[in-house]
Amino acid sequence: MKIFPVFIPNSGCPVGCVFCDQSLNSGVVQAPTPEEVVWMLEQLLPDGGIDQVAFYGGSFTALPMMVQDRYLQAVHPFLLSGQVGGIRLSTRPDCIDPEGAVRLRRSGVETVELGCQSFSDKVLAVSGRGCRAEVHGKAVRLLRDAGLIVGIQLMPGLPGGEEGEALDSLQKALLLKPDFVRVYPTVVLAGTRLAEDWLAGRYLPMTLEYAVEVCGDMALLCHEASVPILRFGLQASADLDSGGVLSGPYHPAFGQLVQSSLWLRAMTQLMLDTTGTVVQVHPHDLSTVLGQKRCNLERLRKQNSGFKIESCATVKRGQLCINHTTVEMMAFAAGSR
Repeated sequence: MKIFPVFIPNSGCPVGCVFCDQSLNSGVVQAPTPEEVVWMLEQLLPDGGIDQVAFYGGSFTALPMMVQDRYLQAVHPFLLSGQVGGIRLSTRPDCIDPEGAVRLRRSGVETVELGCQSFSDKVLAVSGRGCRAEVHGKAVRLLRDAGLIVGIQLMPGLPGGEEGEALDSLQKALLLKPDFVRVYPTVVLAGTRLAEDWLAGRYLPMTLEYAVEVCGDMALLCHEASVPILRFGLQASADLDSGGVLSGPYHPAFGQLVQSSLWLRAMTQLMLDTTGTVVQVHPHDLSTVLGQKRCNLERLRKQNSGFKIESCATVKRGQLCINHTTVEMMAFAAGSR
C-alpha cells in the first residue's frame, strides 16, 4: 500500500504521556497547516497517485472539529480526482464517539489506527495515558460499526508493566479482531518524563535482546490469529540515531531483528526434527535468515558444525526447504514456543 504521511506531532493530544515526543519520532517540529497540506499533495504526490493520505503523530479526533474538517477538506479534491484513494489517521481510543466515527467515514477516512499502547489499567495510569483499557473495545466497535478499517498500536515495556503484560495486552487486543497491529517497544526519548524517571533510576527499559524475544512471541500470536503486524519498532531517523534515544530497545532495523529471531527458532526446531544439515531459502530472505553478522548461522553451527544455509530461487519467501521438504517458517517457529 502506498501511503503519503502527514505528521501532525502531538496535535490534539489532551494529555502528555510520559513516553511521548512525536516531534522527535517524526522529525517534524510543527504540524503543517491545512493549506500547507494542499501544497504538499500538489507538489509531492507521485504521478500514479497513492492509496491513502495518513495523518500521523497526533490525536486527530481530539482536534477541534473545525480543524479536523479543514484537514479532511484539504485532501478532498485529491479524492475526487482519484489521485488519493482514501484517508488514514491515528488517534486515541477515548476520543471516538458514534457521530464522529460516522462523520470520518463520510469524509473519506478509510482506516483509523488506535493508540491503545496497553490493555493494563495500571500501565495506562503510570504512563499518564488518562484513560482506562475499557475504552479500547468501545472505540473498535464504534469504528467498525461505521465501516472503518481498524488498527491497534501497542507498546511493550511501558512503566508499570510486569513480565507477561505485553502478551496479555496483545491477546486482549486480538479478541477485538483488529485488521492489523503495530508494535513499538518502549524506548526512552530525550526530553520526556520517562527520561527523567530513567535518569533517576525509577524506570528500567527492556533490553534489545528481550524486546526482540517478546516481539517474536507477539508475531506468532498474531500469525495464529491471522492478524498482520504492519511494523515493529520506531522508524529510524537522524534525530533518533543521533542521541534522541537515551536507552531502551531501539535499533534502526528492529523489525528485521524480530524476523531473524523467528527464522532462528524455526531452524532450531528443524534441527531437532530432522537429520538434514542444509537449509534452502529464497534469495530475498537469505540475509535475514543468516542473521546480523551471520549470527544465526554461527549459533546453529555450534550445535552442528556442518550446518549450511543456502539461497534457492525455487523456494518461496517465508519457507524453508530441507531434505527436499518445504515447510512454512512461521509454523516451525511456533513449534518452539
